[in-house]
Amino acid sequence: MKIEFTKMHGAGNDYVYVDCTKEELPNPGAISEYVSHRRFSIGSDGLICVCKSDVADFKMRMFNADRSEGKMCGNGIRCVAKFVYDKGLTDKNPITIETLSGIKTIEMNIEEGKVMTAKVDMGKPVFRATEIPMNCDHYIFVDQGLVLDDKFDDVTQEKIVYNGTAISMGNPHFVTFVDDVDALNLEELGPQFEHHKLFPEGVNTEFVQVIDKNTVKFRVWERGSGETWACGTGASAVAVACIMLNRAGKKGQPLTVIAKGGTLQVTHALNDHVYLEGGAVEAFTGTVEIPDEVVK
Repeated sequence: MKIEFTKMHGAGNDYVYVDCTKEELPNPGAISEYVSHRRFSIGSDGLICVCKSDVADFKMRMFNADRSEGKMCGNGIRCVAKFVYDKGLTDKNPITIETLSGIKTIEMNIEEGKVMTAKVDMGKPVFRATEIPMNCDHYIFVDQGLVLDDKFDDVTQEKIVYNGTAISMGNPHFVTFVDDVDALNLEELGPQFEHHKLFPEGVNTEFVQVIDKNTVKFRVWERGSGETWACGTGASAVAVACIMLNRAGKKGQPLTVIAKGGTLQVTHALNDHVYLEGGAVEAFTGTVEIPDEVVK
């Protein structure tokens, strides 16, 4: 089957977008895995289907590169807003989009009829361990030690512990602070967090370096996709953890969060909602042939 698509990214967090408002895709998880290959297909962090909704203006379904369906993507949902507005599917601003983690409101900055940036109300952070979810006796897991079973100190040969904070922004995150994010071997470290026994559904892990009181830099290992160049829910979790632990930022004021693919502004508002603002970029459009054996 042939599929018309649009390749888009928010801060380098790139997805293949398909208009499913008239007809939904068969086996979208398998299609996501196929189109995500960076050497054999389009190349992306996954697939996002833009669908009809009975409870909001549109519905977003997002699939990771390993076929799994994600609950929410902060960078992806900004691009959905650009997709539906730029392609004339709506003329509303703001709009609401249904996700597996609830209905989100997106306010768009429009120039000459095109969406340039967008701000998303990401909702309130969740700290209760059972709701993240986590396998632990803690009510919340804030600045606590996580032991990596397969990682040992070169000198002491003791197991390595990473202090961090578990937060849900519609999906599970573990935020840990490091001295130099660029020095990390995420291909080795990331899977040990993603598949850690404390997180029965896996976890997205943010490694954060504080630059100054208003700026932080991070790298992210996303469950189901590996290292991505940005993560909107991850940037939101980073800001919440930075402010809570008095590492950087203040509640009610925007924090500059630098990802590998670009810069985001995140505000943990006084009403406890987190607002994520950043660019939404269309890279190119095209048609891709999906083999029959993929969609069966």
